[in-house]
Order: sequence, then C-alpha cells, then structure tokens
Amino acid sequence: MAKSKTTQSNIVTRPPIVVIMGHIDHGKSTLLDYIRSSNIVAGEAGGITQHLSAYRVEHTTKDGLTKHITFLDTPGHEAFQKMRFRGADIADIAILIVSAEDGVKPQTLEALTCIKKAGIPFIVAINKIDKPGADLVRTQSSLIENEIYIEGMGGDISWAPISAKTGKGVDELLDILLLTADLAEFTTDEHENASGSVIEGKLDSKRGSTATLMIKNGVLRSGDFVVSGTSFAPVRIMEDWSGKTITEARASEPVGIVGWSDVPSVGAPFITVSSKKDAEKHVQEHAKAPTHETDYDATLPNIPLLIKADVLGTIDAILHELQKYKSDRFTVRIIGTGVGPISSNDIHNVSATPQAIIVGFNVKPDRAAIDLAERLGVEIETFDIIYKLSEWLETALKARTPKKEEKIVTGRAKILKHFSSQKNAHVLGGRAEEGTLTLNQHVRITRRDVVLGSGILKNLQQHKSNVKAITEGEFGMQLDSKVEIAPGDYIEAFDTVIT
Repeated sequence: MAKSKTTQSNIVTRPPIVVIMGHIDHGKSTLLDYIRSSNIVAGEAGGITQHLSAYRVEHTTKDGLTKHITFLDTPGHEAFQKMRFRGADIADIAILIVSAEDGVKPQTLEALTCIKKAGIPFIVAINKIDKPGADLVRTQSSLIENEIYIEGMGGDISWAPISAKTGKGVDELLDILLLTADLAEFTTDEHENASGSVIEGKLDSKRGSTATLMIKNGVLRSGDFVVSGTSFAPVRIMEDWSGKTITEARASEPVGIVGWSDVPSVGAPFITVSSKKDAEKHVQEHAKAPTHETDYDATLPNIPLLIKADVLGTIDAILHELQKYKSDRFTVRIIGTGVGPISSNDIHNVSATPQAIIVGFNVKPDRAAIDLAERLGVEIETFDIIYKLSEWLETALKARTPKKEEKIVTGRAKILKHFSSQKNAHVLGGRAEEGTLTLNQHVRITRRDVVLGSGILKNLQQHKSNVKAITEGEFGMQLDSKVEIAPGDYIEAFDTVIT
C-alpha cells in the first residue's frame, strides 16, 4: 500500500505502553488488577497470570486531564522470564515493583536486567506500605545497595510508595508514569499503515488461528491485511482488549485478529498491506529466509520432547524452563512445538522416536490420542500450573539421565615388600599414606603415576591381627591381581558409585 508523505501534522502523541515487572510475590498482578478495577487474580491457576495480554485504561491526572495508558499483562513467575523480556521489549516504560516488606530480591534484579536490555525508562513502585512489616527506609536502602538510585536518595529514578491492595498512592504513581511518557514523547504517524508486534497467538477450536497484536505506529483498519513472518490474516474480525468488535485501531492499542493462515510467532513484528496478493508476496519472501533448528548437543544421549500448549507464549516459557536443565550426560531435544490439543497426529509423529515425551500445558489429549498413545507406548504429561510442570520436568529428566560409574578414591598406600605370589594372590607389605583401605575393596596399582592394572584386597593384617580397615602405619595384605607387583608401586583403594 502506498504511504502518504509524512508531514508534521501526521505525527501525534500516542499513549504509553507499560509493563509491570518484579518479584513474583511483590504485587504485580494485584497492582494491575487494581488499576483496571476487575478481579482476575483469584481465579488464576496457581495464583499467577499464565498468558501475556494487554489492557487499556483511562486515568485522570491531578490536573484534571484524562489520558490513556496501555498495560501489558506479563506473568511474574521465574519460568516466564522470556515472556517478561518480550514484554519489556514491546513496552515503552516499565514499573519495577518492590515490596516494602522484603526489599530487592533476585527476581527484582532479573527484571531490572530485562528492562535495561530493552533500553526503556522505568519508575519504581514500593508496594505493600499498608503491611505491618513495611519498612520504607530499609527498602530504599535495599534499592541503593543494588544500584537502583531513586530520587531523594542520590539518584534520578522516579518512585512512589503504594498499596496495590487498598489503592493508596496508585494515582500518584500513574501521574508519574504519564509525566515520564510526556518527557519521552511517544509518537505515531497516523498516515502510516499499522505496524508493531505479536504479543500472543493461539489456535482456537472454534475460531481458528488468532493473535493479539500491539500497534506501535500507524492505524489498522478493517479491510487491511496483516502479515507476520509466514503468517497473514485479513482484518475482518478485529476486537479490542475487552472483546468488543471494532473497525479501526490506533497506536498503543492491543487488538485481536481472527483468521490467520497460521498462528504467528509471539514477539515477531507485523506489518500491514492493502491486499491478499501483497500479503502472500511478503510471506513468500520471508519463507526464503534461513531457519535454524533447536540447538542440542548431538554427541550426547538426548531426551526428545514435543511441547503442546494453548498459546505460543506458554511454549516460550516452557522452553526457558528447560534451559535450566544443563548436563554433560544428556541433552533435551525439542522435536516439535505447537498450539492446540494433543492429537493422534502428535502421537504418530513421536512414536518412532525412542523415549519421546509429549508435554501439554492447558491442553488435553483427545480420546483417540490417549488410546493410540497407550498402544504405541508414548508418554503424555499435561499440566495447568507452571510449578507442577517444573517439578515434573526436573524429576523426569533426572530419571532419564544415563547412569555412569564414578570411582571415588578412599585411600592410598605404598608397597614396601613383595613376600610371595601364588597364581594371582600376592602377599605384600605396605604403608598407608592417606585415607582408608578396606577389606574386599578394589584398588588401582600404579608405578610412577602409570596405572598397571587393578586388584582386590582379600586380607589385611596389622600388628599380627586380621583387620577390616587400615588408616595408618605399616600393614600386611593379600592382594588378588594379575599385575606383577614390585616394591615402590602404589595402590589406590576406591569405591565405585553409580550416579
């Protein structure tokens, strides 16, 4: 579609897109819930928000001006770090929330790292000031100790004390937020076609492929075509964040688009064109770009996983969770991902891969898939709480880790005298130099640090008495070994441990 020539009159201010980030228990969801005045927290599985969405609210400033703010709803749990980073990357401003009871936590710093990588301004909200254990001064000190230099404490980072539960201080926080946005001057060209990012995608059993888009510039209208990667959709059904059907959307507005050729990738950019022909041309050009398979170490035994979820953002989170499981003995191989229920096709696709596991999050297998999985011996595990998924992954991956033998040296002795040999039985005199040597223990025999072979301690004597272990001094022994042993050789006693 041809663009109109940009003029100053086309450039208008757009509302800020805001992300709230911080430690899981510091009140991110409660603050967002209070701001949009609807209770979503209590009904969520596991007490956390599972999917990335967006909401548009109005705020009347202390000067009496009514302005819009768009909030990205990004989960706060550690497992959703990748989603959090994507949220920070799409947002214009971040609110870093910190509890007045706990101060800065590791996840606070993790969130701050995401914000800094995204290169966006941020303000600090010190939450839970209504709690008995709240200590504003201590929390301020905690921020400074972690190089978060707030105003009034030697820095220039704006902050506000709030209670997300009662709403105290929230209006002041939003005023600061809008002031920060005014200083940053976020603008859009309303003569441009809409562009921005995909913030969620899913396969709906009734509506087909759907995606939520965040418009960063331009205007999206009914009749346009949106393109993201190898996916495109005609803008016929367009909904705002509340589900209301609309015919036009401007910058900083989240919109839902139904009818994609395929579910677009979360975090991917989108553009707008005027015709299906143009959309297909962009898709073909993108399809020519090189693609990369999921990296895994082909030299190690691998554990194959197929991941199915209700939305793409959750797949991102699961992939991030899997990055925790590093091992020099196995590697996790992602053999596929997808949105929608677990189907018979999924079972067939993994059945030829030994030890393959299908992991589902907020999706279930249908009856035919369950029957086929039982018949073909394919393991399926489904979850609706991220904690349970994390626990299961850790247990399952450990159970499938190949076992290995490890030799733990317990003691070392020097051979002083070789008394006699009969077949493989050697009668020797030695001196314990470190650790413990135990009856019936296996030993390595070395000469000038070169391993000659191995043997078993069949008898131990010290002070003319049979003993079960030697810890120090000179002693006699019978050692079963095929090695020709000589004075000056060393023996190292070891235990074999299966790990």
